[in-house]
Amino acid sequence: MSTQTGPRTLSQSTEEMRSHYLKCGVSVDCVIFGFDEGDLKILLVRRGVEPYQGQWALPGDLVDPDEDLNVAAVRVLNELTGLNNVYMKQVLTFGEVHRHPLGRVFTVAYYSLIRIDKYKVNEGNWAEEARWWSLQDIPDLPFDHNLIVETVSENFRSQVRRQPIGFELLPNAFTLTEIQHLYEAVLQTNFDVRNFRKKLLATGLLIDTDTFTRHNAHRPARLYRFDKRKYDRWSKTGFSLNM
Repeated sequence: MSTQTGPRTLSQSTEEMRSHYLKCGVSVDCVIFGFDEGDLKILLVRRGVEPYQGQWALPGDLVDPDEDLNVAAVRVLNELTGLNNVYMKQVLTFGEVHRHPLGRVFTVAYYSLIRIDKYKVNEGNWAEEARWWSLQDIPDLPFDHNLIVETVSENFRSQVRRQPIGFELLPNAFTLTEIQHLYEAVLQTNFDVRNFRKKLLATGLLIDTDTFTRHNAHRPARLYRFDKRKYDRWSKTGFSLNM
């Protein structure tokens, strides 16, 4: 049997092709960001199986041979964390040869950003625990999960600078301070208050409700809501806050 490791040749049989090339596994890993009172967190599970039993990791697992990738991502997230009805976007594929100790496994990373208080997390399947972690407190993760978190985070932040966020994360009516805290948490930076508000209002993305906060120890703050049509349009075509 041929031991060639390069591109296939005309002389290779179907069986040789199957034996040499079709021996890799595929998994999905879910990077679920959660916004919680001005803090950006990430959902991790504590593994109850080998390899790396007892360690915290991203919710992820192998894809069944007859299973669609998107279906697998939804299934795995639900089985390990109890989360359902979470829209996830496929982002990147990671395929370093020795990333998995049991063999060659490519993993496809998905991500989502949700409002934590709208979802209940429960451990399940082989996950002994499921918990939200602040990004700055993430422990050393097995496999290449730290790299996945870092890479997906960078990709996500780049997207946030081009597309609006907050429609599902903020109340129907919110203050400029609340939306600034959201952007600061996601982008892991601080903005000048006057500059941020000036540029955000200039987009026309927000509608002044002509109402104010109540029962607040501080000065009442003006409340805004999103212009849904502009939000949906810029979610597809993109825009830039240019902060």
